[in-house]
Amino acid sequence: MANVITCYKWVIDEKDIRINPDRTVDMSRAQRKISEYDKNAIEAGIRIANRLGARPVGLTFGGPEAKQSLKDALSRGLEAVYWVGHPFAAAADGMVTARVLAAAVQKIGDYNVIVCAEGAGDTYARQVGPRLGALLDLPVITAVCEVEVDGQYLVATRKLEDYVEKVKVSMPAVICVLPEICEAPVPTLKAVLAAGKKPAQELTPQFLGLEEADLAPGISVTGVLGYVMNRKNIILKDGDVAARVKELVAYLKKEGVI
Repeated sequence: MANVITCYKWVIDEKDIRINPDRTVDMSRAQRKISEYDKNAIEAGIRIANRLGARPVGLTFGGPEAKQSLKDALSRGLEAVYWVGHPFAAAADGMVTARVLAAAVQKIGDYNVIVCAEGAGDTYARQVGPRLGALLDLPVITAVCEVEVDGQYLVATRKLEDYVEKVKVSMPAVICVLPEICEAPVPTLKAVLAAGKKPAQELTPQFLGLEEADLAPGISVTGVLGYVMNRKNIILKDGDVAARVKELVAYLKKEGVI
């Protein structure tokens, strides 16, 4: 049976992030979760697999903490999940991540569709899906908001900035889906309990034939600062409307807005 492979990322829960007065970011008490965008991608992968009569499986690349994601991913309807573990996965850039996922996809084998979210919930760099397709020499469709199966073809609707585009590609293919592709249901208690009985396999970089040089990122993050918006808090509410408008325009000119 062919596989529909959905790639996902185990990320820091943004609601737990705190910004200190000096704008440094405090993530010491932050929990982790499957990226919200990837939850939609997992559901999309399951629906595509059902239409194809294929097996929906998950694939992730992450550090030791990513092992916690396996049961959550399986509880969402995947039949199996694969985890490529490496202690420095958090420092990986898009190229390294795509290289690792491509090696894992080739090891899993027998696939007809690879599903990625348009971007991850932390960086939203939108690089991994297209890079993955390039490494596997597969057609890639990005910004997918709707997808249909037509025999050996995928027909995808792309939501672009100024228009909507419909494209058709032969399988196997990589698709990068937007959150509106479908809703991600909350796993039931029965699904959570059943997840513990489903297969979850760790794949090491060495097993995939990757060397340390393959895992070295081309870029590195040198620092992260929180964004602070300083508001002027100028309220113009008394007096003649025309006078207030002139005063507003004067303030905007002073700030260089107009």
